[in-house]
Amino acid sequence: MPDQMKRPRILSEVLSLADFETLAQKRLPRPIFGYVAGACEDGQSLKANRDVFMDYEFTTRVLIDVSKRNTDVTLFGQTFAAPFGMAPMGITAMSAYRGDLVFAQAAQAANIPMIMSGSSLIPMEEIAQAAPSSWFQAYLPAKQDQIDALIDRVAAAGFKTLVITVDTPVAANRENNIRTGFSTPLRPSLRLAWDGVTHPRWLFGTFLKTIAKHGMPHFENSFATRGAPIMSKSVMRDFSTRGHLSWEHVKLIRSRWKGPMVIKGILNPADAALCRQYGMDGIIVSNHGGRQIDGAAAPLRVLPRILEQFKDGPVMMDSGIRRGSDAVKALALGASAVFIGRPFNYAAAVAGRAGVDHAIDIMQQEIARNMGMMGLTRIAELNPECLVSVH
Repeated sequence: MPDQMKRPRILSEVLSLADFETLAQKRLPRPIFGYVAGACEDGQSLKANRDVFMDYEFTTRVLIDVSKRNTDVTLFGQTFAAPFGMAPMGITAMSAYRGDLVFAQAAQAANIPMIMSGSSLIPMEEIAQAAPSSWFQAYLPAKQDQIDALIDRVAAAGFKTLVITVDTPVAANRENNIRTGFSTPLRPSLRLAWDGVTHPRWLFGTFLKTIAKHGMPHFENSFATRGAPIMSKSVMRDFSTRGHLSWEHVKLIRSRWKGPMVIKGILNPADAALCRQYGMDGIIVSNHGGRQIDGAAAPLRVLPRILEQFKDGPVMMDSGIRRGSDAVKALALGASAVFIGRPFNYAAAVAGRAGVDHAIDIMQQEIARNMGMMGLTRIAELNPECLVSVH
């Protein structure tokens, strides 16, 4: 964490991850904040992702020496300092200057996992060079030769862990994007211009600074070659051709990729069993933060059933984690680690690298504090007996 004297003063107001969201809403233009914060349709899954944590309460132990606590976890042979990481988030360079690079560098410094998004706006090679421990998350292109070329590019860039997101077969119904004025591709309009002018810190510190130093942002990592600019009409065509993908594609990627391979977007035990059948090294239980199909099960609710079917590697989870206590509950139910998305995006929008460092520090302190209160000294001591269901 940066020295206190170097922290932006605004961080003194941030006591929890939720505080970042409040501040980010003021700093980001309405379309950008709406894209990050929004989900799909009525937001049922978005709400359920948070509410499900209230289904469990802690059963604490007392009079145990917890003066020395260790939050380390090991994933794919690498030991990380904490059991949480950064979930993949697309186009983050539009909400914070060089967003993906900020996340990667902060994660590298804190020794936590960071998953770079395939729909990011900074070339993957730049991220891999700055933060070699980063993972890469791919959205698969339409054709097998394009998939092969993308996977080869990821390997050549130096990434060791590949994450394939599989819960985007068709475009989601994100009505919130339309209501807040966000579109893909971004379309110049008087409304968008007004949103920029009324948020000068974002306009000059993120958008215009990006264009001045790096040119118009492109989707850099969707293919083996550079993708379309964010204002290109071809963007939707590039991102809307995944309905044909099947387990056969996973099989072919598995034979090509030599490192750890993870499937992200699992909610059904049958798919967890198929992940084992097709040689996956790990899975991430996720409903995409409630952004794909409204009414999708909250990952925490299905986590125990997934664990019954996949015992061949780490079962991780994202969607809805906002507190150290949330992470501890997921770990107690069997998750090997959890990933957090939106709060880190807000943190970067509020205070750049210092904001992300602060967000990491908040989570680390909350997890360590909860472990102490529960009479635990190691993450491995967490188990279902640490919880009681309120139902």
